[in-house]
Amino acid sequence: MKLGISTYALAWSIGVPGYEAPQNPVNTIDLIEIAHKLNISLLQIADNIPLHIMSDEELEKIRNIAVKAGVELELGTRGTEPDHLLKYLHVASIFESKFLRTIIINPDMEVVTSELHTILPEFEACGVTIGVENHGLHTTRQLAGLFNSIKSPYLGCCLDTVNSFEIMEGTEQVVNNLLPYTVNLHIKDFDVQRVKHKMGFEILGKPAGEGRLGIPNLMGLLKEQGKDINLVIELWPPFTNNVEETINLENDWLKRSINNLKAMGLK
Repeated sequence: MKLGISTYALAWSIGVPGYEAPQNPVNTIDLIEIAHKLNISLLQIADNIPLHIMSDEELEKIRNIAVKAGVELELGTRGTEPDHLLKYLHVASIFESKFLRTIIINPDMEVVTSELHTILPEFEACGVTIGVENHGLHTTRQLAGLFNSIKSPYLGCCLDTVNSFEIMEGTEQVVNNLLPYTVNLHIKDFDVQRVKHKMGFEILGKPAGEGRLGIPNLMGLLKEQGKDINLVIELWPPFTNNVEETINLENDWLKRSINNLKAMGLK
């Protein structure tokens, strides 16, 4: 298992739509340097940095810097439209990446199944695995049904440990239903707190290892199933007084998360 960071571990540093923009937003090359300084050898570049709009020359520059820094690159996007996913297969060929995470944005699972069937042979030929992230549009049983229907070693789940709260599915249910299909894991820790007036709850992000996720137990379940997959940190730090203060909090959470996970034996 290799420990990595996602661009959603530093989302405020990149810029979050609808909020104050960072004074000096980080880019892909900055993120590679950050990963290298933190002694992390994996960076998952998700949809908050759209790689498909970059030129081949820009992509080759990013790859060369990553190779020099010893940082492996994984890709991330949204959607299952064949033309769009094939653009990312092209990016993967430049990056020499073997993994693409995507999120289903079409509620019609029959259409999604057909789209994935269409492009999977090309991904298989290139040795690139697609990880479909549970993101709240479909239940974990529906996603398991998708994986069972297609039955390809190059299609599985990018399991996110918090996203499915949106559809009233807790972490235990998500893990039980999706762990057999998991090809990539987003470590996103959380807490559930009752609001001050006691009439309701809030689900809040926490640094990895400081919330309710139960990471050691989750690692044990992965080992039981023989899963040797990459583990990618994502964070949900709250917006504070301003974006720069929030970025400082985000950076602190990332360092704490890495320290906590390495103390658990993850590297």
